[in-house]
Amino acid sequence: MLMQTVVLPYGKGTEVLHIPKENLAGIITIPSKKTIDGGKTQEEIVKEALDNPISSKRLSELSVNKKNIVVITSDHTRAVPSAITMPLLLKEIRKGSPDARITILIATGLHRGMTEEEKLARFGKEIVSRETIVNHDAFKKDGCAYLGQLPSGSKCEIDRIAVDADLLVAEGFIEPHFFAGFSGGRKSILPGIASATCVNINHSSVQMADPRSTTGVLDGNPIHEDMACAARMAHLAFILNVLLDEKKEIVQAYAGDEEKAHREGCMRLLANNGVPSIPADIVVTTNGGFPLDQNLYQCPKGLASAVECVNEQGVIILVASCNEGLGGEHFATLMQSGSPKELQARILATPPEKTIPEQWCVQRFTGTLMNHPIILVSSLAKETVEKMGFVYAKTADEALLEAFRMKGKDASVTVIPDGVSVIVKRRKRI
Repeated sequence: MLMQTVVLPYGKGTEVLHIPKENLAGIITIPSKKTIDGGKTQEEIVKEALDNPISSKRLSELSVNKKNIVVITSDHTRAVPSAITMPLLLKEIRKGSPDARITILIATGLHRGMTEEEKLARFGKEIVSRETIVNHDAFKKDGCAYLGQLPSGSKCEIDRIAVDADLLVAEGFIEPHFFAGFSGGRKSILPGIASATCVNINHSSVQMADPRSTTGVLDGNPIHEDMACAARMAHLAFILNVLLDEKKEIVQAYAGDEEKAHREGCMRLLANNGVPSIPADIVVTTNGGFPLDQNLYQCPKGLASAVECVNEQGVIILVASCNEGLGGEHFATLMQSGSPKELQARILATPPEKTIPEQWCVQRFTGTLMNHPIILVSSLAKETVEKMGFVYAKTADEALLEAFRMKGKDASVTVIPDGVSVIVKRRKRI
């Protein structure tokens, strides 16, 4: 029997999968066409974007006479190449305001704060030793200021450090996002530096259940619309967002007006990374390896791509290291507190103002589990995996054997080596 070998990202290493070629329906990857222009370095790509901002003055012009400048950046769960982007951003700011007080504010959302070790790995020793770097705390009493009401009805409450700035800037990267459409841009504000209450209502079951709250969709997406409104209320003046390749290297950069620069980046990503669905009885996906597969909480991102390919009652194999465990405390507790059907009913009955932190990922997992067995390949204990309703497997090959046992030896298989990087076009477009 001829076998196809596929290498899957898994933590900081890989997991190898062997598939009988006669069963392989297809492998979904980013189209092979190069998106980088003229062999430019990553630094050159970023500098060119900063030199030619979209619908905005240059950042050096915006910073003139500004004394209190805040630069928002992503936390340890995101692959933002800040060692490259942040020095260029700071240089551009200080070109216009050499004596400005600059604070780097880490957009933790509801995640834990970054450790000193993680800051060093992200920014490098020079920036960590020289600059003021602060973790946002969504749960800190009086840590956020009220700015108004969002379309969802949520109070827009944003970190006072950002609200008190006379120039607010954000860096990030754009990738597909399973309910916000795309990451980047306005997400630096909400959920990045918003209060826990604000985030919870934005991520409520009602918002999550809207069919437009999905990968690759901005127009009409209620979660995106809340986020965009929050960014305007916070006066996010300038962004630098990059697109990354499979090596997490910068291939494009977009700078300038938050809405216009972000949308241009999103549309380019959709053109670059949009791929047709390859339906199959068994679909193998990952969360793209480190840093996004550090915990299970992040893994609905990779799962979303598989859902667009798996046949009715088909099996999904999710390969993610989860070396830090399940993720947030609320997510871990909720995922283990009932059957998928019970949890789905409980979440859908929860009014927006009563939203439990992190229930949105439980909502996506349990909604999928009600229709498809999910075999989880991870470092999690077998007991923990099975308590959440997943099927346990030690390796990707073991998982595939179990899937064949469920669906039969002739079952078709689609593999998505990086389920986060691709935008699988929906069978029924909105």
